[in-house]
Amino acid sequence: MRREEIGTVRWDERPDLEDDLVAVAQLERARIPAASYTVHVQAHATAEAEQAARREPSPPHAEEPAEPRGPVEVDDPGRVDRPQARAAALRADAHARRDDDHAIIREELEMHPAPRQPDRAGARRVHRRLRVVLRPGADRRRHERKHALHGIALLAVVGLLAGCGGGSGGSPTIAIQPAGQYRLDFKTVGPAVAGKPTKISMEIIQPNGKPLTKFKRGNGPHTGVHLIMVRRDLADIVHRHPPIDANGQMSDTVVFPAGGPYRVVVDVYPQQTTPQPNFQLFSSLRVRGAYERQPLPPFSPTQTVDGYTFTLHGTPKLHAIEAALLDFTVTSPDGKPANFAPWYGALAHAIFFRAGSLDYFHTHVCAPGASGCTSVFGSAKVTGTSATPGKLHVGVLVPVPGTWRLFLQCQVDGHILTAPFTLKVR
Repeated sequence: MRREEIGTVRWDERPDLEDDLVAVAQLERARIPAASYTVHVQAHATAEAEQAARREPSPPHAEEPAEPRGPVEVDDPGRVDRPQARAAALRADAHARRDDDHAIIREELEMHPAPRQPDRAGARRVHRRLRVVLRPGADRRRHERKHALHGIALLAVVGLLAGCGGGSGGSPTIAIQPAGQYRLDFKTVGPAVAGKPTKISMEIIQPNGKPLTKFKRGNGPHTGVHLIMVRRDLADIVHRHPPIDANGQMSDTVVFPAGGPYRVVVDVYPQQTTPQPNFQLFSSLRVRGAYERQPLPPFSPTQTVDGYTFTLHGTPKLHAIEAALLDFTVTSPDGKPANFAPWYGALAHAIFFRAGSLDYFHTHVCAPGASGCTSVFGSAKVTGTSATPGKLHVGVLVPVPGTWRLFLQCQVDGHILTAPFTLKVR
């Protein structure tokens, strides 16, 4: 079709625009049949008899209630322009400028003059009247491409999910695999009461749901399972290595020195060949009995326990993730050096808990040349030693700075002694 001169559009004409629109000249009406998708515009009162009834917009779907829409910016890249809102914005812009031949409007509409006809009163006054049809392939193609891309992305996701764990009946489902973590099943037989024997039982559940039955055994302290229960104010501690049955069940009888809330730490040394020799599992326990939270004592280099004196020599200068050694002497009530006896595979145990968060670390003191006594954290290593009665070189290797409580434990003359020290770690 030959393009005629470009006419103007009156700002007060309000056509219903369903998409990007073009105008088709009505130079020869008899030879231009009305397309089934033609949108007629009520341009002026003189054409009322010739125009079809104004088509109302379809109501929203029954399951999608209509939502109030705010103004749409024509060139807003953040959302999809709707044709009606876009045309309304163009009309408003034309009205503001009184410039019907604006470049943006020319881009959206192609206009051709209609033949002049007299109005009802017989006057020769004429308004250009447009018959507007959809432009085949405007923003609709862009919208269809966008929806197609969304569909392709959705199919890709569904295909991925189906590949991970497809369902039956042709409908893909998401198969959630169990977390690859060990779990601690810890309980007491009856209530735990301070000062009375309490029987505890536990087992380590593997990611496959079965109990862990294979643990590292042999000489040294890094074997089996270390059960440590510390009161949350770091006032008391219970340390045991419970025996393990062939089916992975563990049980023991303990006496809690005082009531209150306790944190349960199970340090597990499984029989495996991975670089990580052990891992920890945690639980909590409430022991019946009087409980009053105790403030953490300040640093003191000397502690006396059951008549035995533990003395820390020098001023500790400790840093997180840096191995260090603390020198202690232990004397008996008669002032003689203490004779250490092996207990749970070591001459002494150094158990560290951080105040507040209760972070945990554990090192050991062994005779020179003993195997399986080195403690590791990342690339740092530390080994505590004792070659002389009454002297302990205790390794320190904690993960984070803060205030830490060291529980130094050893067996002397058949007594299990626990000496607590408050340490600052930078």
